[in-house]
Amino acid sequence: MRLTRRYRFAASHRLDSSALSPEENRTLYGKCNNPYGHGHDYSIDISVEGPLNADGLVVDRRALDRLVEERVLRVLDHKNLNQDVPEFERAVPTTENLASVIERRLREHWNLAPRLARIRIAETDRNTFEMETPFS
Repeated sequence: MRLTRRYRFAASHRLDSSALSPEENRTLYGKCNNPYGHGHDYSIDISVEGPLNADGLVVDRRALDRLVEERVLRVLDHKNLNQDVPEFERAVPTTENLASVIERRLREHWNLAPRLARIRIAETDRNTFEMETPFS
């Protein structure tokens, strides 16, 4: 059985790599390289997978919500990803990297019976990123 829960948060970022010249950054990241940054209303879907427990549920939804709140939303919501999130001190806060950060943050404290199966992040109406998670 697979269950997917949707969460939302707002955050800003600037896509800029110190390994590239200013011109290369502008070419690669376009308007996302705006020196003042820009924001998104992100939507993340967290999917868990496993057998039903004795209560007929795949996961205790309150426990999943608590974990996502503590490990993800509290850290990312209404933050400047470049300045406020330690994982982005040296990494460019692309949404691909953001999915990896979310997966790591959940994995570090995962104590739920079902496995984390997938993370899906919608950054805009046109950009959605999915990550199948490799761990049980």
